[in-house]
Amino acid sequence: MSKLVIVESPAKAKTIRKYLGSGYEVTASMGHIRDLPQSQLGIDVEKNYEPKYINIKGKEKVIRELKSLAKESDEVFLATDPDREGEAISWHLAKLLGLDPAAHNRVTFGEITKKGVQEGMAAPRAIDMDLFNAQQARRVLDRLVGYKLSPFLWRKVRRGLSAGRVQSVAVRLIVDREKEIEAFKPEEYWNIDAVLCPPGQAKKFTARLAEREGKKLEVKTKAEADAILADVKGDLSGMIRPGADKEAERCKKAIERSVKNVASATAGTLGRQVGNLLGGRLGGKFGKTLGGNLGASLSRNILGTLFRK
Repeated sequence: MSKLVIVESPAKAKTIRKYLGSGYEVTASMGHIRDLPQSQLGIDVEKNYEPKYINIKGKEKVIRELKSLAKESDEVFLATDPDREGEAISWHLAKLLGLDPAAHNRVTFGEITKKGVQEGMAAPRAIDMDLFNAQQARRVLDRLVGYKLSPFLWRKVRRGLSAGRVQSVAVRLIVDREKEIEAFKPEEYWNIDAVLCPPGQAKKFTARLAEREGKKLEVKTKAEADAILADVKGDLSGMIRPGADKEAERCKKAIERSVKNVASATAGTLGRQVGNLLGGRLGGKFGKTLGGNLGASLSRNILGTLFRK
């Protein structure tokens, strides 16, 4: 009898079967095989939000074939994708085929190469319940939000719209922020800054008056600012050089120009560095091209080719 390996797609099944050779039967689940029912909420909110899963309509033939193959096999390996959706599919397959989720029958392939498949088959493990629960929580939240809010959108906006766990919260945040903006009442305030130069040093720095007489300084009118400024200048009359006001204004403008120049120069420098390294448009698209789904050895080969001197 052979060992059964279940993957998600028929294309992967064909390739992996070639790498495993005789003694293995490789088949595909065609994605998810169980899900929440479409015609009802499918979540028991009175019993700790327990989901009620059913076999997906149209998957009857696939399920019959999987059960038949599993019954005829000595071992069954669940080799769905190495992400939370794949982990959930493996969990549902285990439930459907009567397998123990805690048994070491879950394998993952970091890359669909002979080496990657052999390494994956050599390291079976139990189903990662944390990963499965992450997918289940996402699915339950999708249903709770969407099932309750979507009909409301159909009545108030347009039929066919859907309310999901992300966009519903995002809309709420936007609305709340817009209300804050509309309710905002602008208040005048003034800062009192001084350009200082320590004795014996040429380098200057800007200091801001934060407290006065032990209390936090809040200046709300120009008249208040002028009065405080006059007092401060009186206290420091012997320390202020002639022409310091004009120098402070020039310093302020120089700082503003520096901030703008640093922002644009930083973006430009980073772009040029990547462009010089990889050349033209390839530099800008390199990070997106090398996605996280590439296997470790394949990524190393690509990088070695690109950066070989």
